[in-house]
Amino acid sequence: MRIEVLKSKIHRVTVTQADLDYIGSVTIDEDLMDAANLIENEKVDVFNYNNGERLSTYVIKGERGSGVICLNGPASLKIQVDHQIIIVSYASMDFEEAKKFRPSVVFPDSKSNKLR
Repeated sequence: MRIEVLKSKIHRVTVTQADLDYIGSVTIDEDLMDAANLIENEKVDVFNYNNGERLSTYVIKGERGSGVICLNGPASLKIQVDHQIIIVSYASMDFEEAKKFRPSVVFPDSKSNKLR
């Protein structure tokens, strides 16, 4: 049996930009992507602390060290600048493998979005 488990989590970062006219996605500082074991174009779910909105999108690589978290396209209508969010991704794996798997979870500084 295969199950879905948490693979990566960036816990409580601040949205620094929102761009309605972009085609879609979430732009994430490459340092945060590396720390959370996320890759460009990976599907992620985004949870908004400010209004409870939840959405699925994909990752675009942002400038390393910039602290950028930008919601693009229609997502920018649900999640706006200065909102606090959680970004997660999942992996499908064998049930026994999942019991031993440990996700990559990062808790960046929520004001600067930099790694602590």
